[in-house]
Amino acid sequence: MVRELMLGARRFSDIRASLPGISAKTLTERLASLEKAGVVVRRKLPAPGKAQVYELTEWGYAAEPLLQEAGRWAAQSSAHNPLLPLSSVSLMLSMRTMVDKRNVGSIKGRIGFVIGEDSFVAEPDHGRLPIRRADVAGADAVFRAHEASPLAAGIYAGVPWEHLEREAGVAIEGNRSLALRYAALFSLPPKLV
Repeated sequence: MVRELMLGARRFSDIRASLPGISAKTLTERLASLEKAGVVVRRKLPAPGKAQVYELTEWGYAAEPLLQEAGRWAAQSSAHNPLLPLSSVSLMLSMRTMVDKRNVGSIKGRIGFVIGEDSFVAEPDHGRLPIRRADVAGADAVFRAHEASPLAAGIYAGVPWEHLEREAGVAIEGNRSLALRYAALFSLPPKLV
């Protein structure tokens, strides 16, 4: 749940859609316990939206290094399968975790991602990879997919992008060379078991 809020506030329905298999009752209980613990706050958006959203507190955002280490640890298992379904936020956070920090500064530009109804922009910088929820208008290159799994297949499992475009509904728009150089910045750690 904390992972799904790491890139910004979300409505209850959006959180639930990102966590298939969790009941509304269980999600409500977990959000309430996180709120009570000071990890999450609930607030109403101003008009015209007036929707209620949940977002992480400063302390909640401080958990990202823990999530990254847990992700690295899980990826070192022989049971880890980068082809399994994952949420769009999980893919974005995995990129912040698995990026080659030595080479991230070699990519200049804004890389957009449209995954289902979610959109994100990555702006590689020297040793850092900020990724935020944002409109992809003006991005130099954009990856589009109905779900995150095909993008993870290209980034982490080496499935050829041409195959994903032909068979999995992936589209790469704008500067294709930049997009593919960006996708090459990521790798999973070696297996330990």
